[in-house]
Amino acid sequence: MSGSFIIAGKCRARLTAVGRDSYISKLTLEAKKMKNVERSEMIQDLDILVKFVGVALVPIGIVLFIQGIFINHESLHDNITSMVAAVLGMIPEGLYLLTSVALAVSSMRLAKKKVLLHDMKSIETLARVDVLCVDKTGTITENKMKVEKIKAIDIENRDTFEELLAKFVYAMDESNNTMKAIRNYCKQTSKVIASEIIPFTSKNKYSGAVFENDAYILGAPEFVLREDFPLYQDDINEDTKKGYRVLVFGKALDGFMDKKVTGKVIPIGYVLITNPIRKEAPATFNYFKEQGVEVKVISGDNPQTVSEISKKAKIENADLYIDATKLETKEELAEAVKNYNIFGRVTPTQKREIIRILKEQGRTVAMTGDGVNDVLALKDADCSIAMASGSDAAVYSSQVVLLESNFSCMPDVVLEGRRVVNNIQRSASLFLVKNIFSFFLSMLAVILSFTYPLKPAQVSLIGMFTIGIPAFFLALQPNKEKIEGRFLSNILLRAFPAGITDVIVVEMMVLLASMFEIKYADYSTASTILLSIVGLIVLYKTCKPFNVLRVTVYVGCILGLIGSCVFLPWLFGITLPSKECIVLLILIAITINTLLSFTTKIVNLVRNGFIKIRNKIKNILNN
Repeated sequence: MSGSFIIAGKCRARLTAVGRDSYISKLTLEAKKMKNVERSEMIQDLDILVKFVGVALVPIGIVLFIQGIFINHESLHDNITSMVAAVLGMIPEGLYLLTSVALAVSSMRLAKKKVLLHDMKSIETLARVDVLCVDKTGTITENKMKVEKIKAIDIENRDTFEELLAKFVYAMDESNNTMKAIRNYCKQTSKVIASEIIPFTSKNKYSGAVFENDAYILGAPEFVLREDFPLYQDDINEDTKKGYRVLVFGKALDGFMDKKVTGKVIPIGYVLITNPIRKEAPATFNYFKEQGVEVKVISGDNPQTVSEISKKAKIENADLYIDATKLETKEELAEAVKNYNIFGRVTPTQKREIIRILKEQGRTVAMTGDGVNDVLALKDADCSIAMASGSDAAVYSSQVVLLESNFSCMPDVVLEGRRVVNNIQRSASLFLVKNIFSFFLSMLAVILSFTYPLKPAQVSLIGMFTIGIPAFFLALQPNKEKIEGRFLSNILLRAFPAGITDVIVVEMMVLLASMFEIKYADYSTASTILLSIVGLIVLYKTCKPFNVLRVTVYVGCILGLIGSCVFLPWLFGITLPSKECIVLLILIAITINTLLSFTTKIVNLVRNGFIKIRNKIKNILNN
């Protein structure tokens, strides 16, 4: 069926349907009807936020309208104006646009560094990664192999061994890097047709060919020699410790049955292969170590060989290696995942299971790969990364493709993700200040039966100069801070103190205006000024540390706010307040900084208390 990958051998196919008529297209179209595309944590949290607001504002708007008409006896015009202002304040307009623009700009920046994104959410996911699973070939080493030498078990038969090896590899498909490397080493070019070919699979870890009545096999020593492996283990280990990948070439006395070797294999010689370590690998892995990202190497090669190469690449705890063939149950594999960093002789199924176990342990997992045997694991990883020089299957299955197969650009991808998520968190917290304020003030307006003290134009003025314009510029600034916590909880904790401060100062203005019989237009303008002061204080804290752009944005927003009130008062519903209202405005404004500090401390105390309770519950459950 279309959409499948060839994992061994070769085939020819006749195309019978294209486009919508193909089987895979029908499945894809059906899947789109049944299931939404998986979204990143940030987008999911924004969805939750908008859904909550969407549900809450309808009943609140209806209640405010009914209250204004039947209890406060407002005119229809005034009632609708105040109700719309309340509803408008609860909507985080522009937040989705800001997020989309920031992600699109990041995609463009990464494209310039030869990194292709199949899915924009991978930017965020990779920035949150705390464990990176890599394959040896193509990631630690270059995606090419070289035969250093061949060793005949019987030295006198070296020429015979080389002749048989050449005959074998030229009969096989040049379908993988191993065969290409051996072909380049062998001088013979005449191709002998084999009566049967056993293609290499990552499960069997060997390939075979039958010439007339003789069957030959080439592959991993443990899988070729099987029960006879201990007889040759010492010789093989000597070369393995030097970082060579050792393959055994031998004669299968009983041939093959169902594409598998069943009888005894007489070894003829060894093929010693090396992969050059990428020059940039040590520096790249050192970067991940500094960032607290654990690196696990998962390979189909001999674990000791993988360990030696990993040491040269400066991977932490590279001496902790294990042979995956000894791990028979999921429990054993899960225990190994906790204790080892280097896994050798891993099958594709085990590789996928390792990724799943790490995710079950609460880890955010990135997986790099370049071969067909990596496809299953790549699909299950939180973020999948492929080298463009690898197989088409790996490239199509991955979210991130390194177009120049250069692993050294990975830190740039991580930093880009951090920049996007951290900056959007900052900007989103500015949006939420207004939303939290409007929600709680609307609830108070319903409970205490007063008119919502702002007009839609005033809400737009505050939103433009304390949220919209600065948020856009701040979202594109450099930011290398490590991402911690959930997106939604982070932005709520940032926004809550300022939102509650807004509610307190505006409620104070409304109550005092009622006591001193100040007109609605006056205390509405005063409330706008108070909210602008709180917004500018929050913006000041958000802009720190200041640079030229942030100073320009901050000063520009202050001047824009003042200029709008002075030169366009009619557009934004601003009037000159009475003397009594100005005095109240000054008195309340003096308390803003103290109130903001107090609400911040209260929010932090509640958060710390919640964390302690959560940790105690976790400890109880674990015990």
